[in-house]
Amino acid sequence: MDWIERIAEIRRWTRGGERAPHKPLLLLYALGRFQRDGNRPIPFSAAEAELKQLLKEYGPPRETSPGYPFHHLTTDGLWLVDTRHGPGSPGPGLRGLRDSGAAGRLHPDLARALAEEPGLLARIARHLLDAHFAPSLHPDLCLLAGLDLETSAQAPKPAVRRDPAFRARVLMAYEYCCAFCSYEGWLDGTVVGLDAAHVRWWAFDGPDDVANGLCLCAIHHKLFDKGVLGLTAERTITVSARYAGRSQSSRDLVLSLAGRPAREPQAGLSRVEQDHIAWHSHQVFRPPART
Repeated sequence: MDWIERIAEIRRWTRGGERAPHKPLLLLYALGRFQRDGNRPIPFSAAEAELKQLLKEYGPPRETSPGYPFHHLTTDGLWLVDTRHGPGSPGPGLRGLRDSGAAGRLHPDLARALAEEPGLLARIARHLLDAHFAPSLHPDLCLLAGLDLETSAQAPKPAVRRDPAFRARVLMAYEYCCAFCSYEGWLDGTVVGLDAAHVRWWAFDGPDDVANGLCLCAIHHKLFDKGVLGLTAERTITVSARYAGRSQSSRDLVLSLAGRPAREPQAGLSRVEQDHIAWHSHQVFRPPART
């Protein structure tokens, strides 16, 4: 049984192409618990707050419930839910999950494979991360999910499938300067602190070309992928009203960007395409925007 293929076929809720990583987030959380505790049942009452935090930080911009993946993942043959009344989930409602003493666990076949096949857990986790989240988010997401993929002897090196020339083309297009704050930096002739950010995430068919890229400093890349920062159709910078920062550095590095035009690429090179901006605005940016 190819578990990577099984997990790649997880049925996801869809509406207008909206990002819905609810089940992948629950699976990452369950893999983290498996690393620590084996396949002991995970009471919903104990997992609710942690799942809610994962969905809040890495789910879609809209409000969502941890009860949805806890219940609906059972339809994919990877997750079982039992209550004090017997096998079977009581549904996605929070009250029903709490009152019934619902607890979830990985399917015994999957748990057995994880115990017997070295590296399977890390391969599954890497697949989920690559397929659903921007690379800049992977370390923090693993930390919140309780997954240790860096020090594990089983952790494989992620497969290199992206175009290795993408970064060089994007940084050259923006003349090695952050499109949001104009930071530039070099160490012994090598660029430091600058990334090539995908506007439409590579995991969601974002192409490796300049028309889908921005040269951003490391901090603005992370904030762009977290939905703190965004772009309008006119390519001015937006700042989420949900972001709070009281220090002078927060005002200078983030809040002052609101309404500022993003840096343009060199003449003759592609600007970020409107379709990619619209995808980021709908799928990643956390509305509303500050005025």
